[in-house]
Amino acid sequence: MKKKYQVVGIGNALVDVLTHMDDDFLHEEGIGKGVMQLIDRERARDLYAKIGPAIEMSGGSAANTIAGVAKLGGTCAYVGKVCDDQLGEIFAHDLRAQGAVYETAPAPDGGEHETGRCVVIVTPDGERSMNTYLGVTEHLSPADIDEEMMRDAEWIYLEGYRFDGPDSHEAFARAIRAAKGAGGKVAITLSDPFCIDRHREAFARMIREDVDLLFCNRAEMISMYQTVDLEAALARAAAEVEIVACTDSENGAHILAHGQRWHVPAVPTDIVDATGAGDLFAGAFLWGITNGHDLETSGRMGCIAASEVISHLGARPEADLKERFASHGLSA
Repeated sequence: MKKKYQVVGIGNALVDVLTHMDDDFLHEEGIGKGVMQLIDRERARDLYAKIGPAIEMSGGSAANTIAGVAKLGGTCAYVGKVCDDQLGEIFAHDLRAQGAVYETAPAPDGGEHETGRCVVIVTPDGERSMNTYLGVTEHLSPADIDEEMMRDAEWIYLEGYRFDGPDSHEAFARAIRAAKGAGGKVAITLSDPFCIDRHREAFARMIREDVDLLFCNRAEMISMYQTVDLEAALARAAAEVEIVACTDSENGAHILAHGQRWHVPAVPTDIVDATGAGDLFAGAFLWGITNGHDLETSGRMGCIAASEVISHLGARPEADLKERFASHGLSA
């Protein structure tokens, strides 16, 4: 029986605040270049006051992935917590406008926490340095997981950053039980090497026991398996999960499944903002496999989508991705 959703994502519901600054600003503010660091509400407010003109749009890793699926016309939904405040309204409107279902009940305004935000500093080389105040999204609970929605998904897509919340593991477990109990499959993105370091055992257990599709980049793969040898790490991952999709910047992506391996070349692109490259790779890849495309073709679609999103500011696609696929000889 056909399920209602091709993909349901669960992640940190954040509003991205994107601005261009130089490396001196990073140095002056003690911001690690090219990584995500968690900050508190006061630091978020302080940074916001110091940055230049900014663009505000709904973001969050898994939300970007779901927006990519929706942009391609896929049936998809998202689960993530916001407050009933201005940024929460921005998040909900942007995601629904992409065509995704978003029904997570907002937390009341005026409480201890606000809608989460990520202040993204984009330097002239296109690298992005993310300063994330999780806010209320950190407190996504098992009660926020709609089990009927999970049962109605071909795939659920879990964001590694979500492991930082106090009830995250239990919320993920509830989603996994419901999805797998109804014949669905589980994909996860490792999100960030530092996130892996914080939750290595939980990641390892979930990958081993529940994950059917593992998304990551080179740095995350090496961190997960604690080796400097990418090939060794890929081999270990492929022994644990059905499908591995590892992006490798300008080297494209490595897809491993069923004892086979494909290398998908990157699409040469002038990088404006690297934010969302891996998120859109995952979105196009998931759209590809749920629409009957083989793994290599789905990987090529992922690289094309990633190239589109890094060609402009912001982590959501602006061009028609199916037209981009067609221009590269792929039939969507």
